[in-house]
Amino acid sequence: PSICTLCTGGCGMLVRVMEGDAEVVRNGQLGVMKMGLAKKLEGNPNHPISRGKLCPRGQAGLQVTYHPDRVRTPLARSGPRGSGQFKQITWDDAVKQVVARLADLDAKKQQNGFAFLTSPLRGQRANIVSNFVTGVKGDRWVQFALLDDPVGRLANLATFGQDAPVTADLGQSRYVISFGADFLGTWNSPVAQSLGYGEMRKGHPGQRGKLVQVEPRISQTGASADEWIPCKPGAEGVFALSLAHVILRDKLRPANSTAGSRIDGWAQGLQDYAPEKAEAQTGVPAAMATRIAHEACANEPAVALIGSGATAQTNSFFNAIAVNALNELFGSAGKPGGVLFTPAALPEAKNATSSEKPESWAFGAFLQQMQSAPDSVTTLFLYNANPVFALPTAWHVREVLEKIPFIASFGSFIDETSILADLILPDHSPLESWLDDAPPSGSAGMVVSVAPPAVHPLHDTRSMADVLLDVAHQVGGDAAKALPWKTYDEAIQAAFATLYKEQGTKAAKDADEFWSKAQDQGGWWSTEAKPAAAVAGKLPGAPLKNAGPSFDGSPDAYPFHFLPFASQMFYDGSLAHLPWMQEAPDPLSTVMWGTWVELNPATAKSLGVTQGDIVEVASQHGTLHAPALLTPGIAPDVAAMPIGQGHENFTRYASGRGANPMSILAAMTVAETGSLAWAATRVKVSRVGEGKMILFGGSLREESPELKHR
Repeated sequence: PSICTLCTGGCGMLVRVMEGDAEVVRNGQLGVMKMGLAKKLEGNPNHPISRGKLCPRGQAGLQVTYHPDRVRTPLARSGPRGSGQFKQITWDDAVKQVVARLADLDAKKQQNGFAFLTSPLRGQRANIVSNFVTGVKGDRWVQFALLDDPVGRLANLATFGQDAPVTADLGQSRYVISFGADFLGTWNSPVAQSLGYGEMRKGHPGQRGKLVQVEPRISQTGASADEWIPCKPGAEGVFALSLAHVILRDKLRPANSTAGSRIDGWAQGLQDYAPEKAEAQTGVPAAMATRIAHEACANEPAVALIGSGATAQTNSFFNAIAVNALNELFGSAGKPGGVLFTPAALPEAKNATSSEKPESWAFGAFLQQMQSAPDSVTTLFLYNANPVFALPTAWHVREVLEKIPFIASFGSFIDETSILADLILPDHSPLESWLDDAPPSGSAGMVVSVAPPAVHPLHDTRSMADVLLDVAHQVGGDAAKALPWKTYDEAIQAAFATLYKEQGTKAAKDADEFWSKAQDQGGWWSTEAKPAAAVAGKLPGAPLKNAGPSFDGSPDAYPFHFLPFASQMFYDGSLAHLPWMQEAPDPLSTVMWGTWVELNPATAKSLGVTQGDIVEVASQHGTLHAPALLTPGIAPDVAAMPIGQGHENFTRYASGRGANPMSILAAMTVAETGSLAWAATRVKVSRVGEGKMILFGGSLREESPELKHR
């Protein structure tokens, strides 16, 4: 058993291990060794999230381990920062440098100059990083991921009292309205949601649930929908409230609705959202809105979801609250067939010396502080976060990070952010390391996953968690006290001992047996599916005032809404280095080894653009070039582009390939969270010449060098 780490879903999987010859690094030397090797990954049929299934990204996890461009030994910068010039050093030297750096901060009483930037972490990795930052007296742990959904979590906290993503109980739903959430592709927990969707469609004899997808550009989920409605960008909340208006006006509220006074006060305020008035804002005909409201309430249980581009507008919080209010009216909050919440895993085993936790910073707030006080961070640790690639050039992330005197990266690959590091301490691949996880959605019951290494490390790498424990013990003092475990697996076992006392006494005779069984099956999960209760949050007594979405660029000069979207293969760009993902055809466009700009055929005709032409997409902050893909599944005033390509530094397979849509975005944010409003930029599009695209089964106009080579 193992755990997929290639998105936030937390799927349990099985690793097929067979003997073979592997290229390895031992004692600084490259050679070949016969050893057990991971050959195939599949979903773990016993795991409640994946239930035996695995998406294409999960299948490609093998290539993380065997990638020829993995960092195989510790490296120290030997040339100018950002040049990519590094030299090999030993682990002893690398750890000594880190310990000396932290000791120097302590001696100078400058511990608050330390910060740790990571991808969002869960389980004991999160606990170790948190305790490490506390132990060295740092005060900033910054977690960053482009496709993290702080808006959705904040709205769920306000509405349902749950600071977590929803778990959509699609398997028992009869009517689903999705406002931009690509739940079959990249949003939230795609494997679990795909399984639920299959049950909704054919799991109940004589009943086939209906899916309505509301979005300006057709997603993988939209392509599977019964109805696709191209709502105007940023108007999703208005459309949701127009449905709410019809439900209250026509007294359609389902009998199981428990919204009560929490939503009754909205009736008068919803007059401005009557479908006839909302039509101008949403582009959705009033008769269609009325029909959908009636259909949803006639097919209980109904559920509404929101995500992806709909939560990347400047008014996203309004949109999310409106959709949550719609679920209140449906009576679907915390009910079968509605929106549930996976029970949070028990608090992990903490250090015995302090209950303090470092302040958790959003990257936007961290960046603002760095821009206003460049000397506030003198030492930065970096782990699996690449904001230089993922954030707009207008945010000047690279320039800010370049000014930090010392950066140590724990990543396995050199990317646009880690290339700025002074020291690289390479992590094991997930298949070579102990893993633990507590998936925040996808199951009605609590899930805590654990996996020992499936294979021995190929190279001279070490687990990031183990390196932090080693450093803390060498630093001593509060750092050592904050992290009493000798190894990462010891920390995981301590957490499972706590879990046994609180939840697992019926599953095993003692903590040791509980720990052994958890390793054998891939974790522990509650046998009785009892989702976390949705409690009354702070839903306002009347609809939030909708200031409307703001967009960078005037409609006259920049007539198109620009919509970057998460790629089924590359996710947020962090998987573009995997050749299987480059080779796999996109499910809708069938494009391989490249990127594209989607345009409506009528729009393309007005611009003189034909299929495969190279177009220039220009915002007020930059330009990019990419081939055009004409599709009727996009609104005429929208230009869309997949996220993932356009890397400057990310292995031989991704570097210099395609264009990065994030680079030309405006520095627009969601006020309530400070997160990037990545769907709030307007652009202009023009033809610049003939081009080429590689499509599955052939190419347009000209074969690419890659296709000829193969």
